[in-house]
Amino acid sequence: MANSAKTSTDRPIALITGASRGLGAAIARELAPTHRLLLGARTPRALEPILDELPGATGWPVDLTDYPAVARATETIERLDVVVHNAGIADLGTIADSSVAQWRNTLEGNLIAVAELTRLLLPALRAANGHVVLINSGAGLRANPGWGVYAASKFGLRAFGDALRLEEPALRVTSIHPGRIDTDMQREIIAGEQRAYEPNEFLTAETVARTVRNAIETPRDAHPTEIVLRPVPR
Repeated sequence: MANSAKTSTDRPIALITGASRGLGAAIARELAPTHRLLLGARTPRALEPILDELPGATGWPVDLTDYPAVARATETIERLDVVVHNAGIADLGTIADSSVAQWRNTLEGNLIAVAELTRLLLPALRAANGHVVLINSGAGLRANPGWGVYAASKFGLRAFGDALRLEEPALRVTSIHPGRIDTDMQREIIAGEQRAYEPNEFLTAETVARTVRNAIETPRDAHPTEIVLRPVPR
């Protein structure tokens, strides 16, 4: 009787950016049983813990704003079933206090780098009728005081996803808009807001990661375009 189980080389390939910790690492854990993983981070050292945990995964260290380096890193990717754009930055402050550098760095990290990486991966994604998952934010749906720069980058990311979905009809493009997530980044944000950190106020990274997996596993007769998650106080 033939073995119907998929070998590791038969599994679909998923690239996850910002995979060294937090939500990115949680997404990697969710997809590890079903996908061959390329895990992105700025440096090889940052990836060591998650690669030790998931020995079947492959590190993909590159600074996503170093566009020549990104071009070199994508050259060997001929087929890609999933890319999860998780990497990003949150540099908060009022518009009155924001600087040109803050605007540039935030838009670069949260929007321009995503657009360029996706552009470079389009041939590989087209070859697999692949899936682009954009980890957006509640700030991509509404802007609050002190979040203007970040929200602008996330509104732009949503527009990017909408345009890509129309331009590449063979691909699936999912924008995921979670509320605040219990991560190290969230702890930094709460410290900046000068209030006590209460993990129960936030979504867990595991819940959002499972949502990513569910979107990817949605049967092909459906296209999950936008998913909004809100934390339930515990």
